Amino acid sequence: MKLASITLIAMSLAGCAAAPRVMQYFPESATTSTDIAWPDPTQLPRLEYAGQLVGEDNFVVEDQEQGRGTRLLRWIVGLTGGSNNSEQLIRPQSGTVDAAGRILVTDAGRHAIFVFDEAQADFDIWYDAAPGVEFLSPVGIAVAQNGNLVVADAELGEVFVLSDEGAPIGRFGHSTLIRPTGVSVDRSNGEIYVADTVAHEIKVFSAQLEALRTIGIPGGEPGQLNSPMHISVRGDRLYVSDTLNARVQIYSTSDGTLQDVVGSRGTYVGNMVRPKGVTVDSDGNIYVVESYHDHLLIYDSEGRFLLPIGGNGTSIGEFFLPAGAWSDADDRIFIADMFNGRVVIFQFVGG
Repeated sequence: MKLASITLIAMSLAGCAAAPRVMQYFPESATTSTDIAWPDPTQLPRLEYAGQLVGEDNFVVEDQEQGRGTRLLRWIVGLTGGSNNSEQLIRPQSGTVDAAGRILVTDAGRHAIFVFDEAQADFDIWYDAAPGVEFLSPVGIAVAQNGNLVVADAELGEVFVLSDEGAPIGRFGHSTLIRPTGVSVDRSNGEIYVADTVAHEIKVFSAQLEALRTIGIPGGEPGQLNSPMHISVRGDRLYVSDTLNARVQIYSTSDGTLQDVVGSRGTYVGNMVRPKGVTVDSDGNIYVVESYHDHLLIYDSEGRFLLPIGGNGTSIGEFFLPAGAWSDADDRIFIADMFNGRVVIFQFVGG
């Protein structure tokens, strides 16, 4: 096609490209069914499937006719070949939800932070960890007490501070951290908890980014840690995925003493082999990603096993080497389904 013809078509469709977008939780690659629930739908459900995040494909033009024109325009001028060339998650690790409701996802495959902003129908990707430094392997991310974001990069061996717009504004842990992975913030005092996987301990920093104390020592006894990866602070409790000890340990945030142990190594569903992500809902139920067997395991607040979701696969309710888990104020449970390149969202509805 001649350049002049392409230009005329592009001009005629220019208005389509400016059409407003909306964020959807059921992109074209996902099922749009909203009646998938666990346990069996004939029983009182505890969790319902609420959609998934994959990247740019979660944002569509509000008017479908304009949407078709926009896609045609982009195809004609060679801007895209469809979803294969759009900005999609590759290896999502973990995430958080900020006060504005934005969902922020770390992606080690993209070496970046994905930002899903439903309220503004805006999508962004942040690559910069510090001035002149790009992320290599971002894993944990959390919202600091002042609204900034803290991101643990396992390969760079530091935690980086970003503004709420993604601008690098600080870094810490260079002299104290070896391989930081999970990160969580105590909302009551702003203290930042970082899982140092290689050091086999949790390191605690003040809201001013000063090193305060450590929790745990290497070992396999109760209270000891072996390659902790993901963590979550809820109230006065710190939940630690003690990965190579195949359990979740719960510590007091006030003095670091062990409060409880959830799960144990074994071959039955409900046992653990390689736990990773861990989070908690408003009822105190504990969600643990069992990455080795591609399951999400759910326990009550007393550590009693309730329900499994998963198995290896690509269908809804199946995972492929899942990693992090997090929740928000609306009791949505997010699972970074790493090798499926997506974040799966469940809605806790009680039971």
